[in-house]
Amino acid sequence: MQSNVRPENMERISTKALAEAFIAQQIADIRRQVGDKKVLLALSGGVDSSVVAALLIKAVGKQLVCVHVNHGLMRKGESEQVIEVFRNQLDANLIYIDATDRFLDLLEGVSDPEAKRKIIGGEFIKVFDEEARKLEGISFLAQGTIYPDILESHGVKAHHNVGGLPEDMHFELVEPIKLLFKDEVRVVGSALGLPDSMVYRQPFPGPGLGVRCTGAITRDRLHTLRESDAILREEFDRAGLTDKVWQFFTVVPDFRSTGVRNGKRTFDWPVIIRAVNTVDAMTATVPEIEWPVLKRITDRILAEVPGAGRVLYDLSPKAPATIEWE
Repeated sequence: MQSNVRPENMERISTKALAEAFIAQQIADIRRQVGDKKVLLALSGGVDSSVVAALLIKAVGKQLVCVHVNHGLMRKGESEQVIEVFRNQLDANLIYIDATDRFLDLLEGVSDPEAKRKIIGGEFIKVFDEEARKLEGISFLAQGTIYPDILESHGVKAHHNVGGLPEDMHFELVEPIKLLFKDEVRVVGSALGLPDSMVYRQPFPGPGLGVRCTGAITRDRLHTLRESDAILREEFDRAGLTDKVWQFFTVVPDFRSTGVRNGKRTFDWPVIIRAVNTVDAMTATVPEIEWPVLKRITDRILAEVPGAGRVLYDLSPKAPATIEWE
């Protein structure tokens, strides 16, 4: 087992050669630790859990059981990408759980942001626990813990969704990237052959779109949010902004405004574009996006997304604003 303290002489993983050496060492370490036993992993599709999954697949193959829970608050195409990459391309032993109705039913009428977070996080643990208890012969639990997690929270972070598993589930932890920083994890992910869209995935909150569909979540407004976010990502890709802007997404607040469409009055939601640049997420600035890009995004959202009546660009830096709206 590795120490929880990053060795001072540990070389920064900044090149493919260093990443490949790290991968080879971790495969050997994992095989030594796991032997012929089974390993369970909550695979969110984020970079940390995806890199851990890819490492374990190389090390122990079908001994790894991945569980991906779709809580209905993922961005467009994310669960489908997890299935395509891990089940279809890497031949992973992947269990896919579509719990959309279960989560959205629980969230109905809940407007307080912290209450929403608790429901989403708590229910995720319940779903994962239920699936884990259906499996036999699991001895190890893999986690995407990285070095900042240890520095900041002295243990398992909630976004790995396993910190609340019942104590009677006696799993030994497998944490192959726990001494790496995020940029090093990305280098390792690229060396493992994971797609850039997964390796360089933007920061995404644990509650997913639940904190960007502000107030009480409704299915129709969630659909407006997911579709508008997909258009924003497509157009930023097209404009070459994906690698230049640290994070960008849309928000659909819980209020409507009047408009006109085809000569008739409408009463639809505003779609707010949020884009920020930052070094440490403690402060953030708003990039100046060229007008033709913003206009193209606006035109597409208003023409293609049901329920969208206006498009706004959030110009607020952090501080005083935060990056997310809830």
